[in-house]
Amino acid sequence: MPVLELREITKVFPGVVANDRVSLVLERGEIVALLGENGAGKSTLMNVVYGLLSSDGGQVLVDDKPVKIKSPRQAIDLGIGMVHQHFMLVEPLTVTENIVLGREPGRFGVIDFTTAHKKVQEIATRYGLKVDPDARIMDLSVGMQQRVEILKALYQGARVLILDEPTAVLTPQEAKELFSVVRSLVDEGLSVVFITHKLEEVMSVSDRIIVMRDGRVVGETKPSETDDVGLARMMVGRDVVLSVEKGPSECAAEVLEVTDLHVKDDRGLEAVRGVSFTVCGGEIVALAGVSGNGQSELIEAIVGLRRPVGGRLMLKGVDITHASARVSIEAGVSHIPEDRHRRGLVLEFDLAENLILGDHRMPPYATRGIMHPSAVTATAEKRIADYDIRTPSWHVLASNLSGGNQQKVVVAREIGRNPELLVAAQPTRGLDVGAIEFVHRQILKERESGKAVLLVSLELEEVLSLADRILVIYEGRIVREFTAGEADEETLGYFMTGGGGTKLEDEGRTEHAEMAEGDA
Repeated sequence: MPVLELREITKVFPGVVANDRVSLVLERGEIVALLGENGAGKSTLMNVVYGLLSSDGGQVLVDDKPVKIKSPRQAIDLGIGMVHQHFMLVEPLTVTENIVLGREPGRFGVIDFTTAHKKVQEIATRYGLKVDPDARIMDLSVGMQQRVEILKALYQGARVLILDEPTAVLTPQEAKELFSVVRSLVDEGLSVVFITHKLEEVMSVSDRIIVMRDGRVVGETKPSETDDVGLARMMVGRDVVLSVEKGPSECAAEVLEVTDLHVKDDRGLEAVRGVSFTVCGGEIVALAGVSGNGQSELIEAIVGLRRPVGGRLMLKGVDITHASARVSIEAGVSHIPEDRHRRGLVLEFDLAENLILGDHRMPPYATRGIMHPSAVTATAEKRIADYDIRTPSWHVLASNLSGGNQQKVVVAREIGRNPELLVAAQPTRGLDVGAIEFVHRQILKERESGKAVLLVSLELEEVLSLADRILVIYEGRIVREFTAGEADEETLGYFMTGGGGTKLEDEGRTEHAEMAEGDA
């Protein structure tokens, strides 16, 4: 008997049919991957199951019984939990407080924190999800926050766990840990729906694969019956080039010069420690490192969002060390931020407004503070078409797009600005294979047209396929540099996690050895 069954689910939004008579079955102790392009209807379907949206037709069955799920509370009561792509945690509260929120143990309005703490520990131990119950959410890594979301669902009694793009914000190491956790949950009898667009994850973790396109189910298969190429074709409806082909780099004049840069983080601690490198026109330089090793602070300094405390930044011979973000844009710097919600979009603005942000004060969009709506909408319509942003019109609010389409809006705006330097941080985060192929082509076009590209990505496959040079950053220092073809994922991973020490440590050992030799 299926634990969850969907029959002919239909969901219509103004101007678009998001789900068109979708049916699927989930058995007990099974991982089903729901695969599809951005805007294929995957998240909408699961939001209907979780009670965040009401369907316009069809039926949901739990344990073979028809149910009407009108709210997440009802879904939870039926044993359905959901971990969203953008976490829904209260950052100032502790792990325990977040997990028991809404279902706090206690009597007469008084919360029994001792019991709450004990229950959280028991669940964490049972499922092998190690986390500090007393830690505050704001102090945890993204991977740990995701564990808290899963523990919250388990605490609420979830038998069906829906994971919406669970690895979109995780490092490769955290993603591997997540898959191990998911498999252990299934071994305990839970059933998992895994929403994703990443082919390698589907092949490694799922029992069955259901592919959606344009709101419909277009195929069902198993990992043993297909491969990456077949899945990509089913997903996009055409053959997709999964590898990047590029010619040799032709380095023109230096565009960006970073010299002995020192940057502090939000706590006042030094996050970037004496970093120096250059990026030429006509080349892609990638910064590879485990999240939290100074990449974010380095990028923010380059694009004018954080003031360095030492060192120098030069853009085509102009000092931009203390330039603001506005001045940096005017100087020719475009920035695809790693957090599209915090830095990339104004979610309450429509697409037209978001697609010209940063240039909105300048012609042709404005003159002397007066906006020209026709110019704004003309650019918006062109970028929506050029970047295949799935939306009925430019009037739609950015908050109403899928995560992948939100990312396309940011990429379209930043590359469309025709910058001298493109700083691309996680540029394909949340994108499907077809969109990744397209964005990679756009980045390579920037390189081929003589522009400089600084790429920061946690996807080592992306780094290795796009970069002409790779800089490995560890604890705020550049510890190794590789040219294209010199490194592989294993080698990069070794140095990204501190293997081989740092250059400064190596130099110190060399100097010490030379002194000892001289004394002898």
